[in-house]
Amino acid sequence: MKHLIIIATFFVSLVTTAQTNYEQGMQKAFELWGNNNPTEASNLFERIAKVEADNWLPLYYAAQINIVNSFEERNEGKLSVQLKKAQDLINDATSISKNNPEILVLQALLHTAWVAFDGATYGMTLSGKVVELYTKAEMIAPENPRVVYCKAEWDMGGAKYFGQDAKPFCKDLERALELFANFKPETPFSPNWGKDRAEMLVQSCKE
Repeated sequence: MKHLIIIATFFVSLVTTAQTNYEQGMQKAFELWGNNNPTEASNLFERIAKVEADNWLPLYYAAQINIVNSFEERNEGKLSVQLKKAQDLINDATSISKNNPEILVLQALLHTAWVAFDGATYGMTLSGKVVELYTKAEMIAPENPRVVYCKAEWDMGGAKYFGQDAKPFCKDLERALELFANFKPETPFSPNWGKDRAEMLVQSCKE
C-alpha cells in the first residue's frame, strides 16, 4: 500500500510539473507575441505543440500568428510560405479537435488573407469557402463572439466591395459585443480575442 501511495504521489507530481511547464511555455509565447516577436512566439507555440500532442491550442496560436502577419505582407512568395505553414498547423489542430468553431474561424481568416491580398484573383475561388466556414461555425456555436463578429466583418467587406450598404451588418457587430461581455473561455489559454476590433467596427458604424 505504501508503495502504491508513493507511485501515485510521483505520478501526480509529474502531471503537475508538466502542467506547470505547459502554462509557463504558453505564457512566455504570448509575452513574445505581445512584445512584437511573432516569429519567436510562433516557434515556441510549435515546440509546445510537439510536447502537447493532444492539445490543439498551441497549433492554433502558431497558425494565427502566421495568418495575422500575412495581412501586412505584399510579397506573394512570402505570403504563400506563411499561409502554407499556417494551413499545415490548422490541419494538425483540426485532426485533434474536429468541428471546432474557433479553428473554423481561423481557417476562414486564412482564406480572407488571400482575398485581401488579391481579391480579383482569389475572391472567386475562396469567397464561397469563407461563407461556408462561417455558416458551419455559426451552426455549431451561435453564441461564440468571434464567430459572430468575424462573419459580420466579412459580410461588411463584401458589401463594400460590391458597392452595397454595409450598415445592415452593424447590428451583428453589436450582438457580438454583447456576446463578448458574457463570454467565458473554457481554459486560461482558450481563444478570447476580438473584442477590441469589434468595438472599433461598431464605432465606425456610428460615424
